[in-house]
Amino acid sequence: MRCRYLLAVLLLTASVAQAQVIPEALEYTEIYDFLDELATDGIIDLTEAIRPYNRAQIAAMLRTAQDKDSLLSRRQKDDVQFYLQDYALELDTLPVYHSYGHRHVTQWITPVSNLSLADPSLHILTNNKVFKMRVRPILGMDLYASKKGIITKRWYGVDMQMDIAHHLSIWGSIRDKSWNGNWLNSTYFPTSGDKMYGARLTKPGYLNNLPGVQYKEANYGGDFSDSRGGIALYTWWGRISVEREQLQWGDAQLSSTILSAHNPAVPMVTIQLTPCKWFQFDWFHAWLVSNVIDSTYYYSEVYDEGVTKIHYRPMNKFMAANMFTFKPIKYIHFSFGNSVVYAERNVQAAYFIPIAFYKSLDHLMTKGLSVENQNSQVFGSITIRPTDHLRLYGTFYLDEFKFARLKPSNKEKNPISYVVGFQWSGWPLNGLSLKGEFMRSYIATYTHSIKVLDYTSNSYKMGHYLGDNAQSIFVQLSYRPTRSLRLTLDYTQDTKYRNYDYVRKYIAGTRVENPIIAQKPFSEKTWRNDEVKFRAVYEVFNNCYAHIDLIYNNARAYSLTSERIEGEDRGWNADGTSMNLSGDELQAYYLNKFSPVYLQGKNFTAVMGLSFGF
Repeated sequence: MRCRYLLAVLLLTASVAQAQVIPEALEYTEIYDFLDELATDGIIDLTEAIRPYNRAQIAAMLRTAQDKDSLLSRRQKDDVQFYLQDYALELDTLPVYHSYGHRHVTQWITPVSNLSLADPSLHILTNNKVFKMRVRPILGMDLYASKKGIITKRWYGVDMQMDIAHHLSIWGSIRDKSWNGNWLNSTYFPTSGDKMYGARLTKPGYLNNLPGVQYKEANYGGDFSDSRGGIALYTWWGRISVEREQLQWGDAQLSSTILSAHNPAVPMVTIQLTPCKWFQFDWFHAWLVSNVIDSTYYYSEVYDEGVTKIHYRPMNKFMAANMFTFKPIKYIHFSFGNSVVYAERNVQAAYFIPIAFYKSLDHLMTKGLSVENQNSQVFGSITIRPTDHLRLYGTFYLDEFKFARLKPSNKEKNPISYVVGFQWSGWPLNGLSLKGEFMRSYIATYTHSIKVLDYTSNSYKMGHYLGDNAQSIFVQLSYRPTRSLRLTLDYTQDTKYRNYDYVRKYIAGTRVENPIIAQKPFSEKTWRNDEVKFRAVYEVFNNCYAHIDLIYNNARAYSLTSERIEGEDRGWNADGTSMNLSGDELQAYYLNKFSPVYLQGKNFTAVMGLSFGF
């Protein structure tokens, strides 16, 4: 009797299980932008604070939009139909493309399965719909051209996705990428001592929104590979997975202050629960890359006869985080959560508790020993749609908090980073959208006095790409005149103020608990970049798109007239000791520190690209 009851429960669960929970890569910006448009027009409901969405969620949202076709413009109807083809397997069918009366698809029907070869993916769906598979080639190239020269970026690889019995998803991808160009090689860096020449467009110190990567050494530029994937067990009310993927937490257009996906993807264990329409819970435990040497942990290699070579290993670094999302009414979503970055020798079981306040657990495990705490944070996000066509949002990230710092007489400020923004779309012209965003990040928000506990992985910031003591203004006007064509005009102003390490020592001989935090934020500029960008992107067919970008930027740095304080970055000697540069030397130091040479000064850059996949 018990066996029959258990079998009935399993069959019921399977009958209401959602489709595969494979995440849609954040790089596929066209589908995310289109979903934002539909949500702002009041057609679908989104949880903007947690991304990526999985492919089943996207398919369901597109189907919802299709069911409300009376609210859609002709162009939106075409876009919905176009994107639904890419998510056909999630809807238990195969894609069929129509153009000028012809079917752009090749299908084979066997006794047990159907296969389709469609622009340019291979889809497999068994007749009983228990097994689904999608294989997609990845191939693309971008060409950057300015008066300084030409840089090429190319990538290729493959993406595979499988779903089994509506309860198990397995996916994986590999992308081999390369940058190549004279302005990326050692000719322009004769004194840097840095052989990672390929990191000259994107590296941890640069203040741009290019994805963070770890390069192989190459004088022509740089190569790197990006392997992602995972395995997830799921049902209609939630999932648990082991995966390596990008995460974005916090509602934002340009870059989130909580998790921005700026750092390379990290391996993690994740849980997502959606037991009802008005609540969602997310948790993960991740293995970060510290890039900090552990002098007590090394390998010994017999390098030569009588010679032993020591290979030091990096220190362990982990992160646990949770986020609670509530939707009390249709037009208001708010999320809050907390996280901890810790660097113990092994993972700590306490941080595998999904619903926990990690700072409290941290105190329990460290205070009794009178040792330094780990690095904990709290954060939140809110999205409001007071009327159709308008979306208002805000996101905050708080590293630590003291009420005493709220007093005007207290020089110390709580280390916080926040984003506020809006999106107006669909009126007076359908397809037209105006977005605006403002970000500020205070001193010592993402840094820690113990380097291994910085809010980073692979030395890249996990929050906003500008880091501490910085400000960003972003405005975008976009227009979708026809199916899969998007035209955008952006203006971004990024400003970096005085740059500090988090040092807990002295200022002018007087002991101060947090001397860096006591400095005035946003007081003197060290670097600024203004960028105007026009972009035209057209998705020829699913996962194949062409784009043209015309970009003007002006990146410059500034010298400082104030006195240097201990912990302030005004240059470093080769032995790691601090310097006190001034005038033109300090200005050149900041420019080289925050901007790649190719983008320094005033530049007009044209970018052309074609991609299968992304």
